[in-house]
Amino acid sequence: MKFLRAVALLLLCVPALAEAGSVQVQGLRVWEAPDNVRLVFDLSGPLEHRIFRLEDPARLVIDLAGAGLAEPIGSGTKSRFFSAIRSGVRNGSDLRVVLDLNGAVRPKSFLLKPNQQYGHRLVVDLFDADETAAAATRPPVTVADEPSPAQPRELVVAIDAGHGGEDPGAIGSRGTREKDVTLAVARELAQLVAKEPGMRPVLIRDGDYYVGLRQRMQKAREHRADIFISIHADAFTDRRARGSSVFALSQRGASSEAARWLAERENSADLVGGVSLDDKDQLLASVLLDLSQAATIESSLEVGDAVLGNLGRLHPLHKRRVEQAGFAVLKSPDVPSILVETAFISNPEEERKLRERGHQRRLAEAILTGVRQYFQRKPPPGTLLARTQPTRHAVARGETLSGIAAQYRVSVDSLRRRNGLTGDMLRVGQELAIPAASDG
Repeated sequence: MKFLRAVALLLLCVPALAEAGSVQVQGLRVWEAPDNVRLVFDLSGPLEHRIFRLEDPARLVIDLAGAGLAEPIGSGTKSRFFSAIRSGVRNGSDLRVVLDLNGAVRPKSFLLKPNQQYGHRLVVDLFDADETAAAATRPPVTVADEPSPAQPRELVVAIDAGHGGEDPGAIGSRGTREKDVTLAVARELAQLVAKEPGMRPVLIRDGDYYVGLRQRMQKAREHRADIFISIHADAFTDRRARGSSVFALSQRGASSEAARWLAERENSADLVGGVSLDDKDQLLASVLLDLSQAATIESSLEVGDAVLGNLGRLHPLHKRRVEQAGFAVLKSPDVPSILVETAFISNPEEERKLRERGHQRRLAEAILTGVRQYFQRKPPPGTLLARTQPTRHAVARGETLSGIAAQYRVSVDSLRRRNGLTGDMLRVGQELAIPAASDG
C-alpha cells in the first residue's frame, strides 16, 4: 500500500514530464533589463498560448496549448517582478506556467521562429504596470529643447553596445560572444569620454539585456545625443577575413525611414532643426526631413571617416572607406550615427585580441580620437566646444545654404546675416562662419 502511494505521489509531482504534449518546452531563460524582465521559453515547435492574471494572491498564468516539459523549469528562478515559477499539466494535454507576482505587471508576448542560434521561442516581456500607467499620463518629452545660451552644454556621445541578452551576436571559435565584447569596448569608451573636457557619455546598454533597435535610436534622441556610435564585431564564413569597418546610413535606408517618421509627425516636435512638422503639409514635411537626414548622413560619413582613419593606425582595415547600409539602428534623422565593426570575431587572431582588456581600451581610444577630431572641426552650436573655438564650414559640391543650416541646427537667416549674404548662392570651397544657436 505504501508503495502504491509513493508511485501516485511521484506521478503527481512530475505530471508535465509524464504527459508531455506534441511541443516540448526545452528550457527557460530570464533576462533582467532596466525597464522590463524577459522570459524566453525554448520550444521544439510553434504553439498557441494564452496569458492572463489571477488575483489574491497576484499571479500571472501562461497556458501553452499541447505542450509538455522536456525537463523541469523555473526552480529557484525569481526576479524583481516575481518570486517563484511553478508549472503543471492542465486538461491532460496543456502546460500551465504560473508566476507568483510581487506586484502589478503588464505582459507582452510574441513567438520567434528559429535562427542560427536558437529554435522556436516564446518571449514574454514583463513591464511595471504602475510605471506604464504613469508614463501614459505624462506630457510628451521635447528632446530638442536647448539650454540657456548663458549655460553651454556638454557634447553628448551615445554609445551603443550591439546585441545583448537573448541575442549573443556572432560567436568566435573560442566561444567569445559578440555581445560581451561590444559591452566591454562600450564601457571603455564611456570611461574615456567622461574624462574628455566638454563631453558626456550615455550608454544605451549597460548590462546583459536586449534593447530593440528603434529603442536604441530613441534613447539617443531622448538624451539629445550629438552622435550615436554602435559598436559591433564582424563575422564571416572565411576565417581569414580581418580588419575594422565603419558604416553610415545608406540613402535607401534614409528614404524608408523618412516615411516612418512622417507617419509619426504629431509626436515629432522640433525633429528637424527646431521645426515642428505638425503644421506642415505632407510634401513640405517630406522636403524638410530629406534636408535634415541628408545633412545627418553627410555628418555621419565625415565622423565615420575620422574614426576609420584612427582604427587603421591600430590594425589593418577591412575596407578603407566608410560603407553605407540600411542598418535600422543608424536611422535617426537628426543624430549623426555610425556603426563600428571593431574586428572579425570569426578570425582566431582577432578574436584573441578582442578578449584582451588592453586591446579593448585601444579600440575605444581610436574611436574617441576620431570623434574628437571631427567635433574640433565642427562643434555643435551651444556646446562647450563651440564656445572655445569658432565654427567654420567649407562648402562642398552639391551643398545648399538650407542644407548647411539644417546640419548645424541654425536658421538660414542667421547664416545669411553672419556671412553678409543677400541670397542663397554659394561657391565650392567658400568658407562660412556658423553662428551660435542663440544668434538664430
